[in-house]
Order: sequence, then C-alpha cells, then structure tokens
Amino acid sequence: MSDVFEELQWRGLVAQHTDLDALRSALNDGPVTFYCGFDPTAPSLHHGHLVAVKVMRHLQMAGHKPLALVGGATGLVGDPRDKGERVLNSRDVVAGWTDALRGQLENLLDFEGENAARIVNNLDWTEAMSAIDFLRDLGKHFRMGTMLAKDIVARRLASEEGISYTEFSYQILQANDYLELYRRYGCTLEVGGNDQWGNLVGGMDLIHKTEGASVHVMTNPLITKADGTKFGKTEGGAIWLDPTMLSPYAFYQFWLTADDADVVRFLKVFTFLDREEIERLENATRENPKAREAQRVLAHEVTTWVHGAEQTARVEAATQALWSNGGQEGLAGIDAATLAGAIADLPSVSGVVGETSLIDALVGVGLEKGRKAARRTIEGGGAYINNVKIDDPERVIAVDDVLAGGVVLIRKGRRQLAAVKVVDA
Repeated sequence: MSDVFEELQWRGLVAQHTDLDALRSALNDGPVTFYCGFDPTAPSLHHGHLVAVKVMRHLQMAGHKPLALVGGATGLVGDPRDKGERVLNSRDVVAGWTDALRGQLENLLDFEGENAARIVNNLDWTEAMSAIDFLRDLGKHFRMGTMLAKDIVARRLASEEGISYTEFSYQILQANDYLELYRRYGCTLEVGGNDQWGNLVGGMDLIHKTEGASVHVMTNPLITKADGTKFGKTEGGAIWLDPTMLSPYAFYQFWLTADDADVVRFLKVFTFLDREEIERLENATRENPKAREAQRVLAHEVTTWVHGAEQTARVEAATQALWSNGGQEGLAGIDAATLAGAIADLPSVSGVVGETSLIDALVGVGLEKGRKAARRTIEGGGAYINNVKIDDPERVIAVDDVLAGGVVLIRKGRRQLAAVKVVDA
C-alpha cells in the first residue's frame, strides 16, 4: 500500500490525528475500515462536505474500506453550534434529507470492488435504545468535566442562551456510533472536520473503555481563503451539491472565480490531479495569471466529480458562449435548464417580441440610466443582442432572438450582461 497519509498531508487534508506512528503503520500494513459521518441538517451536502469526502476517496483508492454514516438519529438532535439552539426538524423531514444525502454520497464514493463503500444509518442502532440503556451502557463512561470542557459546550454555556441537554448529549451519541461501527464492521479509524475533534476523541475513548481496544481518529482542516476569511457561499447562499438548489452552472462559476492565491491549494484539496500536473498549473498561474488555466481546470474537475462529465460540458459551453463575440450560434445550442442557471444571478426584465426595444431593455435592467444614454451606447457600437453587435437604436426583440426557455441576452460592452425574459403580449 502507498503511504496515503503522506499524500493527504501534501494535499493539506490533515489537521489533527492520534498517535502518528501507529496510524501510519495501520494505514500502510493493510486495509483499514474507517468512517465519516454526515448529519442531515439540510436537504443537500455542500462544498464543505467535499473535503471530508475527498479524504474518504483518497483512503479508499489506497485500498481502505469506507463507511459513510448518514445520521438519521443524530440529525434528529443536532450537534451544538456557536449561536443558539438548532430547530428540531420533524422525523419525516429528517428521513427525507437522510435519503437525499445517501443518494449524493452514492455518486461521490465507489461502491464496487473489494473495498466498496457502504452507507450506514445510526438510526438503525439508536432508535431502539431505551433511556436506561443510554444512561447505564453509555453515560457511565463519560465524565462531566470532560464534556463541559469541550470548546463548543464551554462557549454555549457562557452565552446568554446556554445549551440544552439535547444538544449537550450529542457527543455521547456520536461516540456510540464509533463503538457500534467498531463492533459491527471492525472500524478502527474515524475521520471528519477539525471542528469535530472532541467528538471523535470521545468515540475513541469509549471504545478503549468498553472494548479495551486502541483505535484512531484524524481530522481535516476547515478550508479558508488565503486572507483567512470563510471559504464559500455565492450571492444566492451556500454552495449546494443538489442541482435543484444551486445550478451546475453556478457551481462551476464558483470554482472558476477562485483567487490566484487560493487556486493551487484548492486543486490539491478538491481534485485528484497528481503532483506533476498541479505543479504545472502552479507555474502557469505564476507565469500567465490572466489565462486562468488553473481555475478552469479546478472548475472542470470538481464539477465533473459532483455533476458528471455531460453536465460539465454543457456549463463550459454555456460559459464560453455567454461571454464570446461569436454570434448567436453558440447560444442557440444551450439547453433551457443550463441557460436558466447561467442567467439566474443576472439582472433581468420582462419583454415582448416585436414590442420591447433594445433601448427599453438596456434601461429596464439598469445597464443604462436613461433612453438617451442607451441610444448613444447602441450608436457607438457598445450594445449586443445574443452576442451580436447592434447599431440600430430602433431594434426590437424579434422571434429569432429568443433562446431556449424564452430568454434573450443583452450586453453592454465586454462584461455587463443581462437578460430579457420573453412574455406574451
């Protein structure tokens, strides 16, 4: 087996870990069964979850056996967060979200071969547990001082809202997950985000106390930008993996706009490209940053992993067509769903074929402040319909201008793009 731990370190995917020599020896000596948990606190995973999934894939490709735990039980409780209690969702909602996360994980991990991934649900062993079982079999192994000293618990206790016993007990439930997976599948490694370090260690300690066995934990860092700010979110919110919550086009654009200072690190974390290729892209960014080759590769690789090659080809074609001066031909080949995703964050106005003029559209979307200014822009050659330059200030939206989904694109200059959504007169 290759030294997968060294590979994870090079990629910046290791934050904290237990005994290094023992962990590395276990990973190098033979297949290790490991797990990572995902709570259904929303109907979709987001880009932050990809870091943990990427760790799982690297371990799986090195021959180790992944268990992806979807928290049907812990999702009903919710782990403590910095500000305020979580809203407790209904059982039906959590069950639906559990199924949604299961489907996404099935697309991100490999479920074939000798070390095929397996999805497990902690509701299977938690739901039947009585309060007496919880207190006698689990609670007696946890010291209050240790539980109260955990960072998130301490912060919540010091806050005005405090913390409920429900969220306080979450750490016991997560620790029990590790114990159950150790007993059922011989799982000896838990991985997760660095903010979960205390919970991971709690599971390791529980196994040692109840089974007398030594197991391992390892965390990945929470990814930030080079300036230290939080990594993520578009104007519309989180970077969801569900295409109905964030279009593949918007997902692709998120990665495409990565800063030069971040892109090489993101290539290491979020793609499977080898060192030679990443180093080549690092040199390309340094020597010719305007070409943004590294960003295009990053966007291509991550979008393909999450949404598939066919969808990635569509959004790349749309990206090229939207911002080119090649005429309407490229735009005409974009399907309605991809085009809708591409214009979702653009300013728009309603228009009527044969009635709405280019002047009306430019003013309506805010690209020009008034009709006189819009006329001057058109006469000066700075206005476009579907990437075709228009110099006739009397030009109106025509039937042939309408793209898939009833959309017409208008542009001022090189970068100011907007949309006309065609409606019946």
